[in-house]
Amino acid sequence: MARAFPLLCLAVALGAAGPVRGQGGGWKAGVARAVVTPETDVWLAGYGTKRPPDGKLHDLWMKALALEDPAGNRAVLVTSDFQGVPKEMTDRVFARLRETYHLDRRQVMVTFSHNHCGPRLGSDLVDYYPVEAGQERLVEEYTAKTEARLVGMVGEALKNLAPAALATGRGTATFAVNRRNNREADVPALLARGESPKGPVDHAVPVLAVTGADGKLAAVVFGYACHPTTLNFTKWCGDYPGFAQLALEKDHPGAAAMFVNTCGGDQNPLPRRSVELCEKYGQQLAAAVEDVLKRPLRPVAPGLRTAFEYADLPYERVVTRDDLRAATRDPNAIKKRWAERLLGRLDAGDRLATVYPYPVHAWRLGRDTLVIGTGAETVVDYALHTWVCGYADDMVAYIPSRRVWDEGGYEGGPNLYEYGRPALRWAGDVEARVTATVDKLVRAVGPEAR
Repeated sequence: MARAFPLLCLAVALGAAGPVRGQGGGWKAGVARAVVTPETDVWLAGYGTKRPPDGKLHDLWMKALALEDPAGNRAVLVTSDFQGVPKEMTDRVFARLRETYHLDRRQVMVTFSHNHCGPRLGSDLVDYYPVEAGQERLVEEYTAKTEARLVGMVGEALKNLAPAALATGRGTATFAVNRRNNREADVPALLARGESPKGPVDHAVPVLAVTGADGKLAAVVFGYACHPTTLNFTKWCGDYPGFAQLALEKDHPGAAAMFVNTCGGDQNPLPRRSVELCEKYGQQLAAAVEDVLKRPLRPVAPGLRTAFEYADLPYERVVTRDDLRAATRDPNAIKKRWAERLLGRLDAGDRLATVYPYPVHAWRLGRDTLVIGTGAETVVDYALHTWVCGYADDMVAYIPSRRVWDEGGYEGGPNLYEYGRPALRWAGDVEARVTATVDKLVRAVGPEAR
């Protein structure tokens, strides 16, 4: 398996055994949440089709965890049940947070679970959907409302800052399967024979527990590397992360359970396609978190450093007008809409970019807890050695490792048109550029930088 972050392995001790939770004070933490289940018929996001909603299994949520160390350094993690958030939306949110709460870009990470039973947002996967004026208006209205709720929720989390203790641990859940190396139809029989699916996986469940001064759990942040695509119907639902959060919050009244998708770009929950399986995987993930919470955790000493930078990711080749004209005759409806939209931009005098600004965060909590945030959708090779939030700030596209780029296929091949990019494929040095930026930011927030 490729190892994307060899320079980080000695710096991270997330989840190591240690003293009992509740030690290591000096932190302040604040939690807030907001229901984001649409009240209008905004189509469900993902899967490349028109999908009007026809009910819900449970509500969709955004949640915020604000942290402050004794020196007054702050950071806010936002989690959500969205399929993806587009760059122009988060750019507006970051600008409002800076103006209203004096939070810099490096201090805020907006993550999304990549749930395909949530609503469309802005221009995320814009070419996936037929263009209908009424639907575009609903999406615009819902996106504006969501931005306002997000900004207000962050403000509420900051207002709720109070003494707290942080601790980390690591569990395991095994339902994620590498979809590049296993045919979906073959997996049930393979598992029935007691055989392990092929290919690299990351079954780790990193956990951050936040305990209030009263000793009660105030929040638990947990991650897993797997697409939330157990379901493909048209009811609002958080998929397996939604069921996991509901189970944890039922067992810990008053606590906020917050899911982050780590590096699950090439991982699926298999088998799938039933509510029963979705609930089962959610319960398995919640049980993994509960198992961690019952064991001694590693306290996180107070101290917070944050860094952010864009990594410029070049395309292999930017499409030409002739390429786009040819693509307007493609039988693939998504590709046809993509070509027509980009031709419209060229006709309006726009130039197509040759690189994409890829967001990268590094947060260090205490001396030995490191969290990396990267734009969607990183494959599993990027997950090793530390907690990497692979769906942060921007639903960019699949981000292949060099291994996956060389192998091609859906995650590594010429499919960037699905994400609206002006090219079919990334250049082959994407992994090197991402990891170089990560290494730079990790050094910037390292203990030696204090």
